[in-house]
Amino acid sequence: MEDKPRVVIVCGNRLLKESIARILRKKNDFEIVATLALCSASWDQIVDSGADVLVLDSLEFLPRSPASTSRAGAPGSCPKCVLIAMEDDPNRFLTAIRRGARGYVLQDASAADVVSAIRAVAEGHAVCPPVYARVLFDLVATQTDELPNTRRRTRWGLTRREQQLIPLIGRGLSNKEIANQLKVSEQTVKNHIHRMLRKLGVTDRLSVYEACQAQSSTNTEETKYLV
Repeated sequence: MEDKPRVVIVCGNRLLKESIARILRKKNDFEIVATLALCSASWDQIVDSGADVLVLDSLEFLPRSPASTSRAGAPGSCPKCVLIAMEDDPNRFLTAIRRGARGYVLQDASAADVVSAIRAVAEGHAVCPPVYARVLFDLVATQTDELPNTRRRTRWGLTRREQQLIPLIGRGLSNKEIANQLKVSEQTVKNHIHRMLRKLGVTDRLSVYEACQAQSSTNTEETKYLV
């Protein structure tokens, strides 16, 4: 018989903590090893408990560097984290991912959704609301498009934000659509593009993308001789 996933629950909301613990205890495939108040919990306690999964209701409890949750860098010594009762905020969701969370469950999720997320993370999967899958796809697409040209764009003096605009321009997005995606004002996007035109020495936004694509091809050819 396989060992049950060991779960620690750390919540600032006492009722939520007790509710989750009560629900999980009714299941046959979890072992609750500790329920802790957020104000008194520490990472040392959690690691010492030998938990496989940590259930949290606070993003702030997660350290800014996921590696710092594991003492002495011991691989596998820190439990996988599931955030529950979270705000419907894509930016906070991405922050949670960057801090090492494996699960992100919204405030309006059902008890069944919470249990399902904890079970999935315990099995090694990652869980998020379906609508946030698009957020991850867009993030990866943007970063992937940026990578081949980063060194060249830096030589041009493009800022990190200006670099983010290039693949979006290439996709034909309007200033308003770019502003909505990056959560900035349309005027801010216009200002960025105006500066990019000046830095690259081109006269229109399409030429910005084409110039970067041309440099990407050059970089690819250069790389052949460096490998």
